[in-house]
Amino acid sequence: MIAAISVGGILVLTAVFKAMWRVAEPNQALLISGARHRTDGVDEGMGFRIVTGRGTLVIPGVQAVRRLSLDLNEADLAVDCVTSQGIPVHVKGVVIFKVGDDLVSIANAARRFLDQQGNMNARVHNILAGHLRSIVGSLTVEEMIRDRERLTEQTRATSGHEMEKLGLTIDSLQIQEIEDPTGYIKALAAPHTAAVQRDARIAAAAAEREATEAEAEANARKSEAIRNSNIQQAGYQAEVDQANATAKLAGPLAEAAARQEVVVQETKVAELEARKREQQLQVDVRKPADAEAYKTVTLAQAQRESKVHEAEAAAKETELRATADAMRVKAAAEAEAAATRARGLASAEATRATGEAEAAASKARGLAEAEAAKARGLAEAEAIKARAAALAENQEAVIAQQLAENWPEIVKAGAGAFAGVDHMVVLNGAEGVNDLLAKALTMGGTGLGLARQLLASMKEEPAATEPATANHVPPQQVSIQ
Repeated sequence: MIAAISVGGILVLTAVFKAMWRVAEPNQALLISGARHRTDGVDEGMGFRIVTGRGTLVIPGVQAVRRLSLDLNEADLAVDCVTSQGIPVHVKGVVIFKVGDDLVSIANAARRFLDQQGNMNARVHNILAGHLRSIVGSLTVEEMIRDRERLTEQTRATSGHEMEKLGLTIDSLQIQEIEDPTGYIKALAAPHTAAVQRDARIAAAAAEREATEAEAEANARKSEAIRNSNIQQAGYQAEVDQANATAKLAGPLAEAAARQEVVVQETKVAELEARKREQQLQVDVRKPADAEAYKTVTLAQAQRESKVHEAEAAAKETELRATADAMRVKAAAEAEAAATRARGLASAEATRATGEAEAAASKARGLAEAEAAKARGLAEAEAIKARAAALAENQEAVIAQQLAENWPEIVKAGAGAFAGVDHMVVLNGAEGVNDLLAKALTMGGTGLGLARQLLASMKEEPAATEPATANHVPPQQVSIQ
C-alpha cells in the first residue's frame, strides 16, 4: 500500500513537473509572463521573462508561456526610385533578416511582433524601401551600376538603427537588379557593347587571319615537301632509266664503235682518191681551160677598144652634123615666124573688117525685122478692130460665118463621141442617125463645146482692139483660119 502510494505520488509529481516544465527549441524564445521578472538590458517593470535554448518551470494558471520564432525571414524588395539625375529606376532586391539573439532584441521583437509575426515582412520592406529611395536619390545611375556594394552598405547602415528598435537584424541584403524604363542604362551600355563587339570581331578576324596564314604556310610546306619528294624520285628514276639504257645499249654501242672505225678508214681512203682525181683534173681540164679563157678575154678586150674608138668617131661626126642641122633649122624657124606674124596681121585686119560688116548687116536686119513686126502688129490690130466692129453691127452673121468655116472641126469633134462604139443598132434608119448626131452636137457633146469656145474667143477679141506701139508686139489671139 505504501509502495502504491509512493508510486502514485511519484507519478503525480512527474505529471505535475511535466505540466510545469517548458523547453525552448533552438529556434525559439520562450516569453513567460505573469510574475515580476528582471531582464538585463530591459527596463524595469517589463513583467516577462525570456528563455532561449533551455527549459524552465512555469506555474500553470499563474504564468503564461508564449513562443517567438527566431527563424530567418526573407522579404523581396521592389522599389521605384529617382536618381540624382532625375532618371526613374526600379530597384529589385532581397533582404534576409531575423529576430536578434540577444535578450533586448527578443524583448523588442516580442513587444512588436508577438501576435503579428505574419506582418513582419511588410514592415521590414517599408523601412528598407524608404531608406533605399533616399540613398538612390543621392546617387547617379553610373554610381549605382558600378558600385552596388556601396548602395547595399549604405542601405543597411541607415536602416540598422530602426531595425534594432524592432529587435531585428539583417543577415543579408542584396540588390539583384536595377531596371531603367527610359533606356538610359541600355544607352550607357551601347558604346561598351559596340566596343566589345568590335574587339571581338577584330580578334576573330585576327584569329581567322592567323589560322589562314598558318594553314597556307602548312600547305606550302606540304607542297614543297611533295615537290622535293617528287624531284628526288624523278632523279632516282632517271638514274635507274639511264643505267638500264646504258646496259641495253652496251652491245649496239660496241658494234657502232666498230662500224664507226670502219667508216673513218673508208672516209680517209675516199679523201685520198678525191685528191688524186682533183690533181688529175687540174692537169687535164683546168690548165687548158684557163689558157683558153685568157685568150678569149684578150680578144674581147681588143674588140671592145676598137668599137669604142669607132663609136667615139661616129659620135663626133654626129655632133657636127647636129650642130649644122640646128643652125639650119633656126634660120628656117626665124623666117617662118616672120611670115606667120605677117599673115596674122593680115588675118586680123580681115577679121575686123568682116566683123564690122557683119555687125552692120545684123543691125540692118534687126531694124528691118522690127519694122516688119510693127507692120504685122498694126495690120492684125486693124483686122481685129474691123472684126469687132462687124460683130457689133451683125453678130449673127459673123457667128454663122465662123461656124460655117469650122463645121468640119465641129463635126469631127462630135463624131469623136462615137469613137469607142464598135457596133450600134439604129431602129429608125437615116432619120435616127441624124437625130443621134444632132443630139451629140447640141446636148453638151464635144462638138458643141468646140462651138462654145469659138463664140467665147470672138467675145474676147474686142478687148484687144488697142493698136500696138512701135516697140510692143500684141499677144497672140485665137483666130479661125
